[in-house]
Amino acid sequence: MARGRAPGYEDQRETILARAAALFAHQGYHATSMNQVAEACGLSKATLYHYCRDKDAMLVQIAEGHVSRLAALVDDVAAQRLTAEARLRELIRRIVLEYADAQHAHRVLTEDVKFLPPPDRERILDVERRVVAGFADAVAALRPELRGAALAKPLTMLLFGMINWTFTWMKPEGALGYAALAPIVADLFVAGLAAVKLPQAEAVAG
Repeated sequence: MARGRAPGYEDQRETILARAAALFAHQGYHATSMNQVAEACGLSKATLYHYCRDKDAMLVQIAEGHVSRLAALVDDVAAQRLTAEARLRELIRRIVLEYADAQHAHRVLTEDVKFLPPPDRERILDVERRVVAGFADAVAALRPELRGAALAKPLTMLLFGMINWTFTWMKPEGALGYAALAPIVADLFVAGLAAVKLPQAEAVAG
């Protein structure tokens, strides 16, 4: 009979992945060794291999776990059947709050997935594309004419540009927290969205 996992296995695995993500984010994936991850977790290297077979597997679990949570967030908001503006605002609120506790994992997703074998990389990027498509659909629902002008996705990427790197300037001890920031981002993006004019045909072609 196969041995079952010990109580607390998943909690320990999540702790390992969180500390590995912090190391990858701060010093780079290639510059981080399994020895350093084990030391950061207070584990022997042998024990670490009980949870992750190698560094690639660790990277896959960090990136895939993060992007899967984002995809679940998009699906959950879509299931609420909100008005177009309420849906977009709720997506922005949820993703800003998700990033508050996933700064290292997000940096790993954006900077280190390229180091994975193609099958793993493409699987993760497919989920990421689904997240982008969910946001783009919400943007287009608020301004339907943007879809025909192929602007829904570029505007979505501009929105992510506002959110993705907040950790570079947000201070945990600062007066502005992520919960307060989320509606500000929504106000800025949604109010600005109404002012976007469709480009002239020659500008699109150029």
